[in-house]
Amino acid sequence: MGDRRIGVDVGGTFTDVTLSLDGELVTAKVPSTEDQSEGVIAGIEKACEAADIDPGTVSEFSHAMTVSVNALLEEDGAKTALVTTDGFRDVLEIGRQDRPSLYDLSAQKPTPLVPRRRRFEVSERTTTDGVEQPVDEGEVRAIAEQLREMDVESVAVSLLHAYAHPENETRVADILRDELNVPVSASHEVLAEFREYERTSTTAVDAYVRPAIDRYVSNLTDRARDLGIPQPRIMQANGGITDADTVRRNAVTTVLSGPAAGVVGAGSMAADEQDGLVTFDMGGTSSDVSLVRDGEAERTTEGVINERPIKTPMVDVETVGAGGGSIAWVDAGGALRIGPRSAGANPGPACYGKGGTEPTVTDANLVLGYIGESTSLGGELSLDADAAHDALADLADEAGLDGPVEAARGVYRVANANMTRAIRSVTVERGYDPRKFGLAAFGGAGPMHAAAIADSLDIDRVVIPRASGVLSAYGLLAADEKRDAVRTYQRSLDTVDPDDVDAVYEELSEELLAEVSDREAATVRCSADLRYAGQSFELTVDVDRPFDTTDARERFATAHESAYGYRADESVELVNCRVTTTVERDAPPVEYNATGDPRKGSREAVFADAVRETPVYERTKLPPQDGIDGPAIVEGDESTIVIPPAWNVQVRDDGTLTAAVSNE
Repeated sequence: MGDRRIGVDVGGTFTDVTLSLDGELVTAKVPSTEDQSEGVIAGIEKACEAADIDPGTVSEFSHAMTVSVNALLEEDGAKTALVTTDGFRDVLEIGRQDRPSLYDLSAQKPTPLVPRRRRFEVSERTTTDGVEQPVDEGEVRAIAEQLREMDVESVAVSLLHAYAHPENETRVADILRDELNVPVSASHEVLAEFREYERTSTTAVDAYVRPAIDRYVSNLTDRARDLGIPQPRIMQANGGITDADTVRRNAVTTVLSGPAAGVVGAGSMAADEQDGLVTFDMGGTSSDVSLVRDGEAERTTEGVINERPIKTPMVDVETVGAGGGSIAWVDAGGALRIGPRSAGANPGPACYGKGGTEPTVTDANLVLGYIGESTSLGGELSLDADAAHDALADLADEAGLDGPVEAARGVYRVANANMTRAIRSVTVERGYDPRKFGLAAFGGAGPMHAAAIADSLDIDRVVIPRASGVLSAYGLLAADEKRDAVRTYQRSLDTVDPDDVDAVYEELSEELLAEVSDREAATVRCSADLRYAGQSFELTVDVDRPFDTTDARERFATAHESAYGYRADESVELVNCRVTTTVERDAPPVEYNATGDPRKGSREAVFADAVRETPVYERTKLPPQDGIDGPAIVEGDESTIVIPPAWNVQVRDDGTLTAAVSNE
């Protein structure tokens, strides 16, 4: 039966599915469900039915979900307790001295995930040199009794300097695991890295989302088994997949699972001759922007979700609350705004005909003619144009605009402005010229907005991959298996013994290689967090084995000059040692065969200069090497592509579309 892989990505509005078999790519969309696993199974069944195969013949199942990030955004995670060192109970509340809104006198810090009444202290003391005061086991058992009486659902343990010497923390965690029938997250297992607030915050997040992840993955595994398909492999925030048991133990690694899959998919399917790609994923509730350079997604270890720092390796994604389902509204000053509130999947935009009455970006696209009344979103949702016009007419009255079309144009422009700012934040603000990149547009709504956004940034090329509406699901089929480890090891490069550094890398490498699915196929990549003496931030650079201090110093100086415009004649400090293991997977081969007449008809569409009668094409019937001049609209089951006047689009052999400004 060959290699039959299926990838499923759960979004806020739709659950996307891609099925690869014998060079063919079958896609499907179904509405997301409250219990995400129900929508996942429904999507798998729909894709298998379209491919006319038995689900039991699927050889591999990869999955990206929003369970953990939803728990953080909606603040409905587990009833969590924190056990920490005596005197450090309030570290989650104190946080850092920096304020995101420096001049806002009414600025509020986020409410800690663990309230003070569920934060407990133990009398122990560990320094960077070792354990000075061991744990009193009787005290820990007394705390366990209190936690039992409080019916806590999860426990985070974060003791002072446990990243360097975890003996006390290990003992506390072991006792709590023996005494309580709940998950226990220990900071040295979650993040063996210094900076107490970030380490404690990341551990608390892991504990907060862990029961939900455990329930969800267990439930999905059972449903998959009933359907006869393999246990799911889960996409992590770092852009790699891993087995279900690993994410149960390291739940925090799933916080940006879906967006990471989209960036991986763009990098694998939309690679072109540009220096790199700006990836633009516009879904139902939000838009995600990232960079792919030298064939790899940009990564960071400085993530923030709902104002809570999470230090775990993740694809560097900038998210804005502007998706197809984002609701348009007028603020107190009369300005038109978009999001972050979304109509979601139920009731959804007004045009879905499910009872929604508030205007959304999707309604605006329908009124502008970019989506037609006959367009079937996700292959199954028909649209109600009258409801969309009514919703936009109400918005026009509130905003003082001349009718629903003007309101729709305003919504489209404001949504594009929000996304343009996000792209600037990952390019211009980080020293990259966006004009040197291509714009890879995907998600259900991304290709409708991509050309207009590219115009505003002087980007001259837009790449719309095959299966662009479900590209995150495709990315799951192409993603490598990845695992990360970090350990703080603070030394000056002037005095450090390279053999000691190599010993740290060797130990971290062995820990990861013991967990990979195929040790012989795994590659090991080492990197180091370095800084000039006196700095409070680091830059991560790749390092070779055996460790060479001169080479590491030069690589850091080059990276610092690129990021900040200068290099200094100062001592360089090693802060953290990092290791990533990768087991590569080949992206599934995808054949593109177009047959039939691609022209579907035409309809009126509103562009910046005028209302134009615009030809409409069916994407799957566009022959390779064909070209279309704008204005034009290209429709697929998962997404719609808008080609404005003065642009044209070319069809590649694999079905990828490349839109560019016309030279005429």
